[in-house]
Parts: sequence; structure tokens; C-alpha cells
Amino acid sequence: MSLTAIGLVIAATIGIGLFGLRISRTTSDFYVASRAVTPRWNASAISGEYLSAASFLGVAGLVLVNGADMLWFSVGYTVGYLMLLVLIAAPLRRSGAYTLPDFAETRFESAVVRRICSFLVVGIGTLYLLPQLRGAGLTLRTVTGAPSSVGAAVVAVIVVINVAAGGMRSITFVQAFQYWLKLTALAAPIFVILIAWRSSEHPVGLLDSLHGAGAEWAEPLSTAGGRDHPLYATYSLLLALCFGTMGLPHVLVRFYTNPDGRAARRTTVVVLALLGAFYLFPPMYAVLGRSFAPDLIGAGADTVVLELPGRIFPGTVGDLLGALVAAGAFAAFLSTSSGLTVAIAGVIDQDLLRGRLNRVTGGDYLAVNGFRIAALLAIALPYLAFELTGRLSLADTVGLAFAVAASTFCPLLVLGIWWRRMSTVGAAAGLLVGGVAAITAVLVNVIGPPSGGWPKALFGQPAAWTMPLAFLTMIVVSRLTPQRIPAGTARSLVRLHTPEAVDVDRSFPQP
Repeated sequence: MSLTAIGLVIAATIGIGLFGLRISRTTSDFYVASRAVTPRWNASAISGEYLSAASFLGVAGLVLVNGADMLWFSVGYTVGYLMLLVLIAAPLRRSGAYTLPDFAETRFESAVVRRICSFLVVGIGTLYLLPQLRGAGLTLRTVTGAPSSVGAAVVAVIVVINVAAGGMRSITFVQAFQYWLKLTALAAPIFVILIAWRSSEHPVGLLDSLHGAGAEWAEPLSTAGGRDHPLYATYSLLLALCFGTMGLPHVLVRFYTNPDGRAARRTTVVVLALLGAFYLFPPMYAVLGRSFAPDLIGAGADTVVLELPGRIFPGTVGDLLGALVAAGAFAAFLSTSSGLTVAIAGVIDQDLLRGRLNRVTGGDYLAVNGFRIAALLAIALPYLAFELTGRLSLADTVGLAFAVAASTFCPLLVLGIWWRRMSTVGAAAGLLVGGVAAITAVLVNVIGPPSGGWPKALFGQPAAWTMPLAFLTMIVVSRLTPQRIPAGTARSLVRLHTPEAVDVDRSFPQP
């Protein structure tokens, strides 16, 4: 039954994607949906791509194992959009850029800064894709017993078909649909359990078991999960999640699809509401899991959302609810993977393929085909490498991706938008220092983290030192190189901060 539900999700995803192909014709359609996506549609699509494997499976698994302190993941994932709303949403849309490297080159008038940003987009996107593929493999293995590589391959193939078919316009429809499917898939089983309570048809001992789980679940901060230096780890995690969101390439590229800066702000407000509704439910699965799936505490924690309905309601009801959850989980992997692939493909196309193709000939036809080739490349590398994250939980892996984003693009965007004394050399130096520091921490965690103490805490949650290091580097180096402040800084800041109602030249080179 679960396999049938996954098949229906795949069919719906491909069908909606092919519909997008019918209305995607120009380069602008493929990159930014012709900048015509309304706030409600865009908010649903952003929420759909943002709620990844870490949100659908990983948060419940972390809370199941480590207790209530892991609720900071849900808080941080949501608060990140508040930071984005306040600091960069509208100015970023007014920049007129198609990708983060576009913005960086225009703001700092430097091909070097653009190339650094391009490598970081590919790196962050690849790191974020790894847990999506691993989560897909985990879901299919839980449902059917198939090897993990099969689920990862299914997601990779479907994502390439959708992205190559219709680009951003197609993916917008797919991701909006998948958000509501994911919300329904998480909420429905919980509501069925509550209805069973009220009708006195709940499984014997369920209510009493939940009362017992409550005290056990709410562990004090100092003992949560046995983590080294948990107070530091908690604050570092919050920094990564709150400020890493504004550096995620697949999130930022969606703001370029809004008609104007005001629409970008409205989109962000709606996203906050949609994410808040979604994150009410994963902790409930963790509480129930403490009573009905205690054997999953450990290596199988990430499967608690998938297995819990069948354990509470044996029989047909459990099978139906389990099928719905499995469908929602697969939708999570598909939507996030699609958004990441679009973001990575846009950078690969513009910075690696477009120049070579245009030297032969030109026009939108080749541009679109270059984007399709880039989409294939964007998913191929993560598919080959997804097993490297096997020692990390889904949420931990995504948390490291947030740390890299917070240590690179966050300071670049915040200072680039709000500080007129930012120099080209300062931007490049901060990106390199923050990127190298954060990526080193990621590699240490993947290859073999320290056994304990401060080294384990610092490398396990690096944002608390890598992000300030990047900000400090950008500020100090910019102060030391005032002669390298871009000549067009004043013009760029006027374009970023002037409301659309005022007549300002916002022209941007078309890709």
C-alpha cells in the first residue's frame, strides 16, 4: 500500500512537471518563472522545497533520541525566514539578479567574487542534496526492503525529468502541491489518533503511555543526548539555522521569482505561517515514539514517522496512514531536491556551460538546453556521493549545510546590502575564510569526528565560530582596502533600497 502511495506521488509530480513544460518557453521561465509568481503560490513552493528530509523525518528522530532540546531545530528553521524578511528579502529581489553569483558580480563588480560564489553554491547545494537522497533510500528501504541506492536513484531520475522539462516555472507548481501533501501526510495520522481518544476507541493504554512519555521526553538541557558542551552546541545550532537560511541558494533563487520587493516580503510572511503549521507535528511523533517505538531510539530514529502509524493502529487503518506518511516523505525529498537542482543547475549553466555554447551559436534554444545539461550534472555528483553521510543523522547533515551557508553567503549578503564600505577584496576574503573553516568542519564530521570534549563540540556545531570569523574577515579586510570599494557601490545600493514605485534603473544583464 505504501509503495502504491509513493507511485501516485511520483506520477503526480511528473504530471504537474509536464504541465509546466507547456508554459515554459523562455530563459526567464526556466530561471525565475518570468518573475510572475504570486506571494501565495511562491510561499507554498518555498515551504515545499524548504521542508526537506531533515524536517519530515530528521526532526522527529532527533527529538525521539535527544529530548525536547532538539525542538530548537524547528524553531531555528522557522526563525531563519524572519531574519531573511528583515534583512534581505526585498533588496535581493530589487537587485534583478537570477542567481547568487549574479548578485555578487553586480554588487562587487568582480568576476573573482562571482567564481567563489559559484563554487559555494554548488558545494552547499550538493551537501544539502545528500540527506535528501539518503532519506529517499531510507524511506524505500523501510517500505519495501529495497537497497538505499534504489530510492536515491528514483529521486534523482524524477528530479532531472521535472527540472529539465520546465525549469523554475514547472518546479513552482510541483513544490506548491508537495507542501500541502506533506502537511496532510504529517497531520492526518495525529488527528486520527486524537479522534480515537475522544471516541474511546484508542489502543489500550495509549493515554497512560503518553503521560509517562511526557516526563521522560522533557530532558534538561545539560543531559540532552549526552552531547559535549550542550549550551554551546544549542546556541551554535541556532546561529546556523537562523542565519543560514539566507544563504541557502535554493531558497534565495525563489525570491527572484516575485514580481517586486513588496511581493517578496509578503511571500516571506506567508512562509512563516506555513512553516509554523508544519512544525507543530514532528514533535508529536517523537512523543508517541517514546512509548510505542522505543526500539527505534538509536540507529533507527529517523524512521519513527514512517513506522509509528502501523505500531499504534495495526491493520488496515495503520496501513493507510503509513502509506500517506510514506507518500509525504517522498514528496519532501522530491521537492527539496528539485529546488536545489534548479539552483545548482542555474550556476553550472551560466558559469560553466553558457559561454562555451554561445561561442558556437546563441539564442534561448541553446540556453534552455544548457540548463537541461546542467540539471543532469547537478544531481549526478550528489547521487554518487550520498553514502558518505551515513554516519550522520538527516537533521545533523542539513545543520552542517546551514552552518556553511551562514559562514559564507550570510555575511556577504548582509554586509553587501547594508554596508557601503564593503570592498571587493573583503568580500572575497570573507567568503574564503568562512567557507574553508565551515567546510573543514563538515569534512571532519564526515570522515571521523573527535571523540569528545571541546573539539567535538566545535566541529560538530561550527557556526558559532565560523560565522563571526567570516564577518570579522570581511570587515577588517574591507577597512584595510578602501581603494577596492567598487566604483558603482552608490548606484547598486540605490537600486537595492529604493521602493519599486520610484523610477530607478533596475536593468540587469539577461543570461
